[in-house]
Amino acid sequence: MKGLQDNSKEILAARVNGRLVDLKSRQCEEPDVEEGIEWVNVSSPEGLEILRHSTSHLMAQAVKELYPDVKITIGPAIEEGFYYDFDKERPFTNEELLKIEERMTAIVKRDTPVERMELSREDAVKMFDGMKENYKVEIIKDLPEGTVSLYRQGDFIDLCRGPHIPSTGYVRSFKLLNTAGAYWRGDEKNRMLQRIYGTAFPTQEALDNYLNKLEEIKKRDHRKLGRELDLFSIQDEIGAGLILWHPKGALIRKTIEDFWKDEHLSNGYQLLYTPHVAKLDLWNTSGHTDFYRANMYAPIDIEGQEFQLKPMNCPFHITIYKTKMRSYRDLPIRWAELGTVYRYERSGVLHGLLRVRGFTQDDAHIFCRPDQLEKEIASILDFTVYILGAYGFTNYDIYLSTRPEKYVGSLENWDKATTALSNALKAKGLEFQVDPGEGVFYGPKIDIKIKDVLDRAWQCSTIQVDFNLPERFALSYTGEDGLQYQPIMLHRALMGSLERFFGILVEHYAGAFPVWIAPVQVKILPITDKQNVYAEELISLLKKENIRAEIDSRNEKIGFKIREAQMEKIPYMLIAGNREAEAGTVSLRHRRDGDKGALTITTAIEMIKKDIADRV
Repeated sequence: MKGLQDNSKEILAARVNGRLVDLKSRQCEEPDVEEGIEWVNVSSPEGLEILRHSTSHLMAQAVKELYPDVKITIGPAIEEGFYYDFDKERPFTNEELLKIEERMTAIVKRDTPVERMELSREDAVKMFDGMKENYKVEIIKDLPEGTVSLYRQGDFIDLCRGPHIPSTGYVRSFKLLNTAGAYWRGDEKNRMLQRIYGTAFPTQEALDNYLNKLEEIKKRDHRKLGRELDLFSIQDEIGAGLILWHPKGALIRKTIEDFWKDEHLSNGYQLLYTPHVAKLDLWNTSGHTDFYRANMYAPIDIEGQEFQLKPMNCPFHITIYKTKMRSYRDLPIRWAELGTVYRYERSGVLHGLLRVRGFTQDDAHIFCRPDQLEKEIASILDFTVYILGAYGFTNYDIYLSTRPEKYVGSLENWDKATTALSNALKAKGLEFQVDPGEGVFYGPKIDIKIKDVLDRAWQCSTIQVDFNLPERFALSYTGEDGLQYQPIMLHRALMGSLERFFGILVEHYAGAFPVWIAPVQVKILPITDKQNVYAEELISLLKKENIRAEIDSRNEKIGFKIREAQMEKIPYMLIAGNREAEAGTVSLRHRRDGDKGALTITTAIEMIKKDIADRV
């Protein structure tokens, strides 16, 4: 390769005239194109993707060498690794994964050249047919006429656009992670395949860091912590994707809801409550039966009329808007509701609290005049940052999604709304990326993904401009000139859904919630039965100050009680023995900071109340 001196195997491919190519490609080896070449380093996003895609091929080669009867399908790189789907009767076992890893290591040591081939579509079909790789044959037959590219490493050949690494020795540190079932082409009518997930990194250190992060994610899994801390459950008797909030989880939810309602009232919103079902006609008018039917449950026949479990709250708020004439003086109207909605999700995609079939949106709709739009968006952004910050989320990825190919409304209105969203973000100093064409059909939007303590991004907040529903429901207000005008409608959610947000909170804090959210803020631990009366006096004082407290009066050693309170992740423990009872004090212990010494109960209460007020 002309101009490239790289013995460290850091360069995996090249970009020539904007197109990624193999290092062995003609473009890299011909001297006349040297000036147009950009080398792709393994540490770049593109280099990492090539490394992982090549490791996927390497894994497929290992599987074919070990299990010749297994058929190969597809194996792309994904965000943090790769996978490959195989047609195999039984799932891969952990022992088999270890064998595959060992064979992969052996193939890396062979340093087998990886070579690109190009064949006519007919010849490629003939070749894979001869290899009895029927999935590859099916894929190629769906491709347009012309040549197809393949990659060979030793006896292994795979259909692929590339580019790939020059030889198997370029594969660095890798790990096979887990297995899962996956339908061929994602269609449940097709055969179930066996998927192996893996990951690869340029260095062992980077791989070790990633594996440590995965272990931390496992420890923080909200489904595991939800069970251990007795916060919520999902029961077969109730149905998949439907959440049962246990007393401690429900207490946290109440705290979140109370804070949400109080802050909305303080920020110029009014609260609404609407039903869980409505006549199907409402959803015909809103267009949800046209655009959203796949996510709606079947209608319910009630006395000859069809009713629908609501998938959205917005048509109800619009109906309230229409209950009387509105003037330009009435706008903006800001209505908020913690509205429970029901959406059909395939059982295969349900995931704890993060993907469910019944959930409560922290929904709000703002009806405003065009001249009020930008100010309202700026106000929502301020409110969003405040609410998310209260829960400890201060880092975000923000996206401005613009007009898609299919849309409703005029180009002029789309431009105005997109400009208003962009101006509001800039005015607030919030960095964002434009996501071209990813707006919804009814208007542009801002999506905010919060970053948790492990730097994972979670989609929560959204601000959407809607040109569709005001027109469908013929909304209007009387302008200053006495004429009728159509208001602009904003959809807005700060947390997204309570269920999903709660799941994120559990994982962000690993169940050790800030004291203002914690379901039990204080555990009183009498050392012996003799202090139980004093413990009752203490809890009475705490409850008068609205501090959530419990007594552990079991006949157990104090060390055992402390360990259990720590495992329950309770912020404060008040330990009371004879000395404390006689002096009217407590020995205060913090779950993170440990022993804080003897304090009067008044001082202890002041300390706890300050932490609650500071939301720490």
